[in-house]
Amino acid sequence: MKLPLSYYLNQDVLFLAKDLLGKVLFTDIDGEITAGIIVETEAYFGEIDKASHAYGGKRTNRTETLYSQGGLSYVYLCYGIHHLFNIVTSLENEPHGILIRAVEPFIGKEIMELRRNMPFTKSAISSGPGSLSKALGIDGAFNKKDLTGEEIWIEDHQIRYSPDEIAEVPRVGIAYAQEHALLPWRFFVKGNKYVSKPNNF
Repeated sequence: MKLPLSYYLNQDVLFLAKDLLGKVLFTDIDGEITAGIIVETEAYFGEIDKASHAYGGKRTNRTETLYSQGGLSYVYLCYGIHHLFNIVTSLENEPHGILIRAVEPFIGKEIMELRRNMPFTKSAISSGPGSLSKALGIDGAFNKKDLTGEEIWIEDHQIRYSPDEIAEVPRVGIAYAQEHALLPWRFFVKGNKYVSKPNNF
């Protein structure tokens, strides 16, 4: 079942970042459907989070998407090469976001293999936010897409993890966020080989 708009309007971004583990992210590009089970996320807590693009109420052409009502995709280019896929959550003008960091190949594995030029059994195919975007065909054209639409969406396939199966650790690559870099706002499924490194806890 496709997640409804109401799901994304939840104002508790930490709850959603954990709840998204086990949900299935789909893309449909020219009739080619690929999907991966979400196994790693990071929460970004709006204007008060020093790691967020919207920290301090910063509004630019890039961050404006974050200020939209939840249920949109926020895709941006990192280091000029990697497209990173984020989910905008909460209410309008409350710029919460969740970065999807890794998925486990689920549907359209052959298509993913062609896009990444490697077998789906290799964890690198969709481990890390840049890799999963390539595997699912997500690029800059996917910014600001409706997540209840027909191009990119998330479904609930009743895959659930108990609290002791989920690691809660600091986020990756945000040293600039000072003390906020230590917040345990990265969530992943323990023992899943598609989780990006470092996945020790």
